[in-house]
Amino acid sequence: MGLASKAVVIASATVVSLSGCAVEGTPTWPGARLNATLPTAEDFPPGVRFDRVVEQQGTPDGADRPPAMESEPEGCADGLTKDIAASVERGPGSSAKYNVSYDGARIVMTVLVAALDLRRLEATAARCELYVTYFDKASEPILMTTTKMESSRAQSLTYQQTMQLQGEESSVYFTFENVGEWGMFGIAFPTPDSTIPVKGSLPQTFLDVTAKQAERLRQP
Repeated sequence: MGLASKAVVIASATVVSLSGCAVEGTPTWPGARLNATLPTAEDFPPGVRFDRVVEQQGTPDGADRPPAMESEPEGCADGLTKDIAASVERGPGSSAKYNVSYDGARIVMTVLVAALDLRRLEATAARCELYVTYFDKASEPILMTTTKMESSRAQSLTYQQTMQLQGEESSVYFTFENVGEWGMFGIAFPTPDSTIPVKGSLPQTFLDVTAKQAERLRQP
């Protein structure tokens, strides 16, 4: 498994499940208000790949998430995921998810009909500012750092998480935010894709996408 692939596995376990059924186009979403908060392909530059993700009705929250990895301190590998699950419900009618892909950045955003517990998330991120995790008991420890980034919006938490493995570093970015009664969170991976004609760079492209989503939530 290459470094980039390992980074995806670790980030998925740390923050949120990224799997699901991604489809082109605009499916019908439960709840007109939820649907109205989401961007469309027309909100992004031509050539950017935009996919809404169909949540499977009746599937338990987190059923498609990879198993939690061991970590020191304990619980850091999946602490943020558990924080989200403890504070809000996810699934059809309660949340909506979409992917935005550039050459150099893949972003997964989730919008929730309820606000997140930002204090709890911030406390977990602070506790896990520096930790080690393992793929299995026989593997070498992987050093992880979680660094809080500045945000221009109130009720917004943004982080850079960096994995150090075999002398190399790889970072992902994630955010949690409340806008009124709504919640949202997202994660961004540095994913090259030469089939996409529009370049993206992290963290700026991620910050632009999250700002766009926050603005949609502010609209009456």
